[in-house]
Amino acid sequence: MFLLTGCEGENPETAADETEVPFSAAFIENEDEIPGIENLDMNRQILIEDLTLSRTNAITRAVEQASGAVVSVMSTSPAARIDPFHEELLRFFFGEQFPRENTNMGSGFIISEDGLIVTNQHVVGSNPAEIMIHTTDGRSYNATLIGSDELTDIALLRVKSENSVFPFLEFSNSDEIIVGEWAIALGNPFGLFDDGKPTVTVGVVSAINRDFRADPNNPRVYIDMIQTDAAINRGNSGGPLLNSEGKVVGVNTFIYTGGTSAGFVGLGFAIPSNRVDRIVTQLLATGVVMLDYDPGMEFTSMTEQLIYRYRLPYVQGLLVTSVNKNGPAYECGIMPGDVIVKIGDERVVSEMHAWALLRDYVEGDTMHIELIRENDLYETEMVLRQKISAQ
Repeated sequence: MFLLTGCEGENPETAADETEVPFSAAFIENEDEIPGIENLDMNRQILIEDLTLSRTNAITRAVEQASGAVVSVMSTSPAARIDPFHEELLRFFFGEQFPRENTNMGSGFIISEDGLIVTNQHVVGSNPAEIMIHTTDGRSYNATLIGSDELTDIALLRVKSENSVFPFLEFSNSDEIIVGEWAIALGNPFGLFDDGKPTVTVGVVSAINRDFRADPNNPRVYIDMIQTDAAINRGNSGGPLLNSEGKVVGVNTFIYTGGTSAGFVGLGFAIPSNRVDRIVTQLLATGVVMLDYDPGMEFTSMTEQLIYRYRLPYVQGLLVTSVNKNGPAYECGIMPGDVIVKIGDERVVSEMHAWALLRDYVEGDTMHIELIRENDLYETEMVLRQKISAQ
């Protein structure tokens, strides 16, 4: 059985005797007599605001504040030269359209209103032929490479647009990061979208001061990295890692997959903002990164051949090969044949690692060094100063 209600029509026995009464009139004859009726609209508005606030928090505010400054980066570079035999094979299978250039996709973020952009060096490559930037408002720009540093994996770009003032992000002090605080990763993962809209992933700062060599076949050395469980996929490289205030604490750089896949497994790493800020300042000034001091010595990585040949202690470190008598190394007592095992608080594992550590010092700093000489451990303090020619 179906019971139909609300159909039009009249009951012949009652229609003539009944008068239709509006619902409101039947129950409310005088609204002024109802206590608090004047507050209904106000209460309704408060309820709406409370619902909105329950969805708005520090993370959503940080994302809203930062999204406009996050960009998608696409770089094109010439493909590696191919020997004639392999080139003929490629033509045979692919015709004349076989790939002659490489394309990289990644993320970046604007750090000044006049269009300076930070990204990873591995996103733009060593010799990009073209770099395209896509902003969140749908615009595209050709970018100029101001400079890059392969060792620290930082690149600085610039886009120009007449009468344009770009939204930009500010660096936070990465020395003040708290393990366990919110970490917000923005980027364009896998280059899936052409509109440049950032993708947001959220986690926490899992650890700090992580030393990690992402690929033993390249010269990049990552030290003092920020570890986060915010998903950092391949297209996120170069994008910002934010704190809950919407400020940059790091540059999303790589993930650790454990060799099982190319996806995220909970170990993402970002270059700390203080290091990025120092590198960017030098790139903006000169286009390259150079020490503003001279340690006054030359060194090389310890190898098994050197250990056996010179009967050195079997440790990781640097073998000092020469010392400038007018330099800081000589003044603090370092001699050829010494094996440097520690710079500052870091144990040295290779020559490239040492150069990465030296990037964190400037002229006038005092550098703590631990070294081994004839199987004895020594400590010394090196005061860094400008280069002086050897005599």
